[in-house]
Amino acid sequence: MSRIVYLNGDYLPEEEAKISIFDRSFLMADGVYEVTSVLDGKLIDFAGHAKRLERSLAELDMQKPDNFDDLLEIHRELVRRNDINEGMIYLQVSRGSAGDRDFVYPDASVKPTLVLFTQNKPGLADNPKAREGFKIISIEDQRWGRRDIKTTQLLYPSMGKMMAKAAGCDDAWLVEDGHVTEGTSNNAYIVKGDTIITRHLSNDILHGITRAAVLRFAREAQMKVEERAFTIEEAQQADEAFVTSASTFVMPVVEIDGAAIGSGTPGPVAGRLRDIYLEESRKAAV
Repeated sequence: MSRIVYLNGDYLPEEEAKISIFDRSFLMADGVYEVTSVLDGKLIDFAGHAKRLERSLAELDMQKPDNFDDLLEIHRELVRRNDINEGMIYLQVSRGSAGDRDFVYPDASVKPTLVLFTQNKPGLADNPKAREGFKIISIEDQRWGRRDIKTTQLLYPSMGKMMAKAAGCDDAWLVEDGHVTEGTSNNAYIVKGDTIITRHLSNDILHGITRAAVLRFAREAQMKVEERAFTIEEAQQADEAFVTSASTFVMPVVEIDGAAIGSGTPGPVAGRLRDIYLEESRKAAV
């Protein structure tokens, strides 16, 4: 049986869901998105994702969909209709279609396009990669300057993923002016001594929802957190490294550009943070 997806107010079999070829998400990557994880049939960090979506829309001067306030119930209905226990819900809002291609934004009479669909991912929380750790390469950060807006402009991150795959690795960390910005689809961290180090918030990185939760849990657990830029060389000399995202939660990094991090195995800080995050997020899930 095919998935039931959501398109502009309707729940439809995926084969029946269609949007215009003139939609600006297709022609201009003029859209924003969020991915919310589902554990035990409940939504993880939904409020944070909804707040960031609202910010992304505002930063791009894009209208909210008319049913923005119903997004929680739409997510829950998709979980129910597709019988998702562990997985993800992808949400995308574009500026819609004015019926032709134009660089100029359409006026307010053109309504946004709202799309949601589920991805069933059994074993999402018990990912074997968390016991092995990621291997990372570093690449030049060639993305546009507003990485804090979660847009659908994902070509270069996709290229980075493919560069990592070609190198036999799991992902790439992006480097600008000698310092790590973030991973292709995650925030980056190192651990030195008793300190967790991750890049400070700015337009240069995505303001990760999982990042915010993990740093809050770390501070509550009396861990020291320092928000600043770091280099690949500093990361290679760290005791541990890890990444966070909505789909990987807390994922250890064991190698960067061929150099083993610490013992070359997942470290205790990343493991503890992953356990705390999953436990606390499940408690607060909706």
